[in-house]
Amino acid sequence: MQKNTKSAAKLPLFVFLGVAVGLLLGTTIAGSGPGSNPFNSLLKFREIVTHIDRYYVDEVNTESMVEDAINGMLEKLDPHSVYIPKEELQMSKAQLEGQFDGIGVEFNLIRDTIVVVAPLAGGPSEIAGLQPNDRIVQVDGKNVAGTNISNKEVFNLLRGAKGSKVELGVLRRGKDKVQKFTVVRDKIPQHSIAASYMVNDEVGYIKVTRFAATTYNEFRTAVDTLMAQGMQKLILDLQDNPGGYMDRAVNMADEFISGNKMIVYTDGKKSRYDSQSRGQRTGRFEEQPVIVLINEGSASASEIVAGALQDNDRALIVGRRSFGKGLVQMPIGLNDGSELRLTISRYYTPSGRSIQKPYGSGKEYGSDLKERYEHGEYFSADSIRFSDTLRYETRKGRVVYGGGGIMPDVFVPLDTTQNSTYLSKLYLSNVVNEFTLNYTENHRNKLVKMGYKEFYNHFRVTDAMLRDLVKLGEREGVEFDEEGFDRSKELLRTQVKAVMARNIWNNNGYYPIYNQTSRIFQQALQHFDQAAELASND
Repeated sequence: MQKNTKSAAKLPLFVFLGVAVGLLLGTTIAGSGPGSNPFNSLLKFREIVTHIDRYYVDEVNTESMVEDAINGMLEKLDPHSVYIPKEELQMSKAQLEGQFDGIGVEFNLIRDTIVVVAPLAGGPSEIAGLQPNDRIVQVDGKNVAGTNISNKEVFNLLRGAKGSKVELGVLRRGKDKVQKFTVVRDKIPQHSIAASYMVNDEVGYIKVTRFAATTYNEFRTAVDTLMAQGMQKLILDLQDNPGGYMDRAVNMADEFISGNKMIVYTDGKKSRYDSQSRGQRTGRFEEQPVIVLINEGSASASEIVAGALQDNDRALIVGRRSFGKGLVQMPIGLNDGSELRLTISRYYTPSGRSIQKPYGSGKEYGSDLKERYEHGEYFSADSIRFSDTLRYETRKGRVVYGGGGIMPDVFVPLDTTQNSTYLSKLYLSNVVNEFTLNYTENHRNKLVKMGYKEFYNHFRVTDAMLRDLVKLGEREGVEFDEEGFDRSKELLRTQVKAVMARNIWNNNGYYPIYNQTSRIFQQALQHFDQAAELASND
């Protein structure tokens, strides 16, 4: 166990106490609850930690103990008030800032080895000479192959300050010896628009994976590009989008909503955390039909967009009920470089709905999605029960409900007809990724010469290819399951083709093929008449 000197042990305590005093002062000024005395509580905490430090029989890690206490306090509040230690903060912020410092490579862990899927075009790795299917076996002279390395550990090794260097030892097909590459780290952009393409002559598709610093600008560029290609209708895919910056969501919604209509408002403990966000600009797509795709993984900022467009009768929402996160967090930097993200308000859709799902009072917040699955909500809209007290109306009088997520206008049940345990095992063992990476690398020149349009329309994953994939699975310990294979065969065929397309043409190659297997996407294409009616009545 780590041993602390008295000064080292007390330092994090004093840092914490300083932060706590500041927060408690703020609470006192704002107005404490009846009978509460935060200073007495703080003194009690300090007294207990001091006694532990002085008298406890074993040495203790005071810093770890204080962080546990912080997390314990926050657990009493709500599920989204969190403490982020200094060492984890950079990674957390990188997800929202739209860029990070690193080597610019997409990788996969295959057979406990870092395998390059693709170096970022124009990025440090491509400049240094890395190629798809390279095996990274050494980082700065340290062996990283066969060491049970995790994705997080790979990120920690490959990311670093702009201008710093990292030496990679690479095994390349056709070469007997480890090749050495020196890569100079640089700013690496992270795109939150995963794909944007024309589905047909009229319908455009935009997939948004999160709401980061660059999302709105990326979105405007995607819309402009698709409109130049003739887009007259849009599918906005927010499935499995966990959210992010609220203002980026507001700006995106404003591109569809005319005038100064309400988009979202917040209500906090004190009026300084109350706000209203209304339309401010003439958007790029205010009059054309829009369909928004959501599911149980769509949360927070995604729900702001879906709720605003639904309540303003501006778009048709298709899919399954969204996650239900309607709490707003404020980041508060702490003295030691860590951060507190504290819930300061709730947000409400234009009709007045709070879509935050219940928590507290013994409610197992984290198991909510599992419970939805078990009581049949993923398969039937009739299994969802809304209280009349949570009934609201859109601007045109359509009935909507609050109390836990956005309920779509068109419910699409989860399709499990082609899923199987065998298919899941193939994915979990990374067999599908390994097979497609090897195939595309062996046939890259042929596939590139073929071109995407020819590949999309005529390339077929043959039975012989699937047999090779099955054999690879057996070598990786995935026992062949004939019944599971037969059930999942056609789904596997399409998904292998989609992953192959991504290896050559990135996500704009992947999603047009993958969406052939998406029931929500296919249903959306059938409901543009309803979306058009909403657009015409705006």
